[in-house]
Amino acid sequence: MTEEENIVSPETEAAAEVADEPLHLGQAELLAERISVLEAELAESKAAVLYAHAEAQNVRRRSEKEAIDARAYAVTAFARDILSVADNLARGLSAMPEELRNDDKMKGLVAGLEATGRELDAIFARNGITKIESVGAMLDPNRHQAMLEMPSDEAPGTIVQEMQAGYMIRDRLLRPALVAVAKKPE
Repeated sequence: MTEEENIVSPETEAAAEVADEPLHLGQAELLAERISVLEAELAESKAAVLYAHAEAQNVRRRSEKEAIDARAYAVTAFARDILSVADNLARGLSAMPEELRNDDKMKGLVAGLEATGRELDAIFARNGITKIESVGAMLDPNRHQAMLEMPSDEAPGTIVQEMQAGYMIRDRLLRPALVAVAKKPE
């Protein structure tokens, strides 16, 4: 045996003495009390570890979801800005009189503007931006903003006119559609 192995700690000596001697009634109660305190501390520590582990998992899941949402909806501000360009292009095309559309000098311009509109729609589709179909649908306050009521033969609450198109980006509202809603004729 080495010298280190021969060294006996005071705890080891006390344990050896207790093992050789019968326990007194008071010592047994103290040991039982000490064991129950230690078991309670162990249970509390296990619960704390489980809680910390669960909290860490929740933080990780929340972070992953936030990162996915950030990637999916990163274009939201840009998309809102570019919607005004799409609106102006559509207004310009719709305001163009038919005689100018049929004029040989203007056909190239009209074709170019229409192609630009189609390209904008394709870009929107690639980025998950979709137009809200409004006319003929019932008013949905989550997608539409009623601007006025119009007498109509349609059921009250039915959208009869769209003043400005609304858009969704994936499952979120990007911009509500500005609409006129049917009301009962007076």
